[in-house]
Amino acid sequence: MELPEFMQYSNKFTKIEFVEKISRIAKRAGAKLVYAALLLFYTLQSDQIPLKDKAIIIGALGYLISPLDVVPDAIPIAGLGDDLAVLIFVLQKVWGDVSEDVKEKAQNKLRDWFDEDEIAEINDLFKVE
Repeated sequence: MELPEFMQYSNKFTKIEFVEKISRIAKRAGAKLVYAALLLFYTLQSDQIPLKDKAIIIGALGYLISPLDVVPDAIPIAGLGDDLAVLIFVLQKVWGDVSEDVKEKAQNKLRDWFDEDEIAEINDLFKVE
């Protein structure tokens, strides 16, 4: 799958819309997508992240919450696959800046929406199926 030019989605990102979308799609999206999104969201809040990395994170999160996707979210199973691919792509780019504190914060938030067996899928975070 070819990734879209996701920087065009940077104007779609707002904190409120991100929280609303994640809350609404959490179970359907799965723990891996939600964890990747939370990692990027919490990393974005760090003062230690370079501006260029913040820009691509905002583009990826904007793509996630935008209703205009390469594959519309309403399509079962495949609909969120492009979102996951974009999030993982950007997460790999900024992985060195993702602190252990951010990882722990994201995992703690996952526990609000998922059972421990569902959370286990984050162990293969960079494996996109």
